[in-house]
Amino acid sequence: MTVVESQATPVLTVGATLGEGPVWDEREQELLFVDIVGERVHRFRPATGEHSWFGTDGPTGAVVLTENGGLLLALHDRFVYSGRSGENQVVVEGFQADGAVVRFNDGKVDPWGRFLVGTMDREKARPNGTLYMLSADHSVVSLVEKVSISNGLAWTADRTTLYYIDTPTRRVDAFDVDPDIGTLSARRPVVEIRDGSPDGMTIDDEGCLWVAIWDGGRVDRYAPSGQILEVLRVPEGGHVSSATFGGPGMSTLFVTTARAGLSEDELAHAPHAGDLFAYEAPVTGPTGNRFPGSPTS
Repeated sequence: MTVVESQATPVLTVGATLGEGPVWDEREQELLFVDIVGERVHRFRPATGEHSWFGTDGPTGAVVLTENGGLLLALHDRFVYSGRSGENQVVVEGFQADGAVVRFNDGKVDPWGRFLVGTMDREKARPNGTLYMLSADHSVVSLVEKVSISNGLAWTADRTTLYYIDTPTRRVDAFDVDPDIGTLSARRPVVEIRDGSPDGMTIDDEGCLWVAIWDGGRVDRYAPSGQILEVLRVPEGGHVSSATFGGPGMSTLFVTTARAGLSEDELAHAPHAGDLFAYEAPVTGPTGNRFPGSPTS
């Protein structure tokens, strides 16, 4: 089978140090994403070009939408609710990671409304991370331990399988999911990445994975069998960190990028490093899930 070659286009100049975790809000028709190291949450409305951001108190690994229209942040070592513009922040009591050793990284809400988000070693040297699950009642469970850099998450449409990336393994693994309690089992490799390091990812409505390749300047599309189908180039975009579907027809693939770890010479050849890219894909993607909890849960 011939591998399709395509190219993404820059759509928003951000210059993020570490752009990550794009989330499409179908109600507001806007994209949210974080600059983890830059300590910002960005909001972008493609239809109008409107862009705004708010600062966070430390590195923010992920932002997700709540059912009541607000936001839930995985902020460095704790969970924090906020309004759409960062106002009215409320810390979720009862849980805090060891912020001296790890920080939160990528995260998403699962099909049952539970927030899965992982941590990573601050020095990127040891498997000190954990994939956690926060439920609406604010209970927290450890799902996967001894993780190095917890990253991409995606669920199949039938809700039976979670795809997961621990970046240094250079794999996408699959787990069976218990729908009642969210626990994971039967871990097995699905995709082996030979050129570059897998970072964030999303899934399309055909069940194929779009995997951002951090030091590869691209997003790879894989069939459930692990066969590569398409290579989406992200020209002059620096490190490619994650992707998600959005837009009015859910066919626009938004791609985040990063400047972190690039030398001055490399940045000179990557003028769009840290910017937001988009690609009109030949497939659509599912709408995201929302967290049903609230500060008073």
